[in-house]
Amino acid sequence: MKRSRDIEKRSEINSAIEELSVLVIVKPEEDHEAGARIPTKPFLSLCYMVLQVLDKVGPTMAVLRQDIHQNIKRLEAIHESNPLTNSNLVEIFKSETSKGNGKKRVSGSKSFVWLTRSLDFTSALLQALLVKDPKKNMEQAVQESYDATLKPWHGWIASAAYRVAIKLVPDTKTFMDLLREKDEDCNTLMEKMEILVSLLVPFLEDIHCILKVYNLDRLKSN
Repeated sequence: MKRSRDIEKRSEINSAIEELSVLVIVKPEEDHEAGARIPTKPFLSLCYMVLQVLDKVGPTMAVLRQDIHQNIKRLEAIHESNPLTNSNLVEIFKSETSKGNGKKRVSGSKSFVWLTRSLDFTSALLQALLVKDPKKNMEQAVQESYDATLKPWHGWIASAAYRVAIKLVPDTKTFMDLLREKDEDCNTLMEKMEILVSLLVPFLEDIHCILKVYNLDRLKSN
């Protein structure tokens, strides 16, 4: 059991870097749909890794974590219904859009949008933590990341729940200690976080380009 926990802890940042290093998406050319590709299983693997990072933030992320898990499971089920065609997430968008289902609450397209926004939040939080600002604590970093990435799309109920939960975030040192591997120093962790961000930012930019093609970039929660 202890060995399993050590492996899990060791793999969080490193595994995300490894996954992003080989995760290749293809943007549509000149805002046309043809040729666009987002590999389904590697994308969902990345989202599972994000869940592990968000677990370190504590109860504040409980609702977000539950949403991520449900959206991953929904896309996994869609993929398993037709593994060959749905190995490309873009094919799911095309199918749902043609049937008028893309913007429905339980669609695969909408699940993908919210998973992308969760990645946006994670990227913003890591970037905030990389800025060495002695005046900014963990609560402020989480708040700013939420305001920039998730709040614009949340309804008032979700926003109100978040305002209560944010009081439960750990301090910055505790969070960073939870992310570190055994015997890893803070500088090494920061270097790895910088590498992860350098991969995540352009990846998300490409994802958002595809979302715009399918008019999915402005979806709000129901």
